Amino acid sequence: MPIGIAAVSVAVAAFCLLRLVLVQREVRSLARQLRRYNDGESSGKVAIGMPDRRLETLAAEINRHTDLIIKANAEQKRTENELRQAVANISHDLRTPLTSILGYIQLLDSKGLPEDVRREAIGVIRKRTTRLHALLNDFYELAMIDSTDYALKPGRLRLDKLIPEIMMGFYDQMKERGLEPAFELTDNPAEVWADESAVRRIVENLVVNAIRHASGTLNISLAVREGTVVFAMANAAPNLRGSDLELLFNRFYMADASRSGLSSGLGLSIARGLMAKMGGSLNATMQGDVLCLQCVWKLNRPEQDIRL
Repeated sequence: MPIGIAAVSVAVAAFCLLRLVLVQREVRSLARQLRRYNDGESSGKVAIGMPDRRLETLAAEINRHTDLIIKANAEQKRTENELRQAVANISHDLRTPLTSILGYIQLLDSKGLPEDVRREAIGVIRKRTTRLHALLNDFYELAMIDSTDYALKPGRLRLDKLIPEIMMGFYDQMKERGLEPAFELTDNPAEVWADESAVRRIVENLVVNAIRHASGTLNISLAVREGTVVFAMANAAPNLRGSDLELLFNRFYMADASRSGLSSGLGLSIARGLMAKMGGSLNATMQGDVLCLQCVWKLNRPEQDIRL
């Protein structure tokens, strides 16, 4: 073998051996970095000390996996905290009417109780029992919405006819609470592919939420915009300015930390779940001091046949 070729072969072999040694060193380094991370001694990303496309790809995948673990742990912690808060809130919401019921039952056991006091006590018990029944129904429905067994029966639905009908049913209640409804409802056909009972529940939940928490003018609108049907309710809510509005849709969240017992905090969460089931959306925005809750469905055009 000519000396030149032999020298080149030796050089190539030496280079390959050196590169193999360097690669093995980098693999050991990656293993050490990963071990330190697993032992909690490091929280940084793994790094390599030599240019190698395959090692760089390996390090990138390790770092991506590490990021996924961090996100999963954070989500687990958030879920655990939310569950603890949910259990505490459920206990409070159930305990409040139950305590009242037990108190009035003890009152009814009193001897010589005047008839008018007895009737009043029975009325309060009936009211608290109705409230407790509604709470349990809300808890059950919220649990069922996420289930695949919760089936809707969609059909062609004219929201420009249905929503005014629902709103008129709450008109007296809104006036009694000092709310001044201001309607801006489209005269154009607003047909969507949706479940009528689900739409009724969504609108009712939004109205009940407004009756419980809003004051002053309640702006109610229905419009057809760019291939969608938009139903919106807006009212002054200066106490929510600067707040994370997504919390309004969290299960069991209440803006009022005192938890007066007037609301389980489930209504908006149920409404958003039903909107998602129908392929729509429910979101909240702040425009100055005004809170706007907005439901959006796809417009069901005559030439279309939309199905869920």
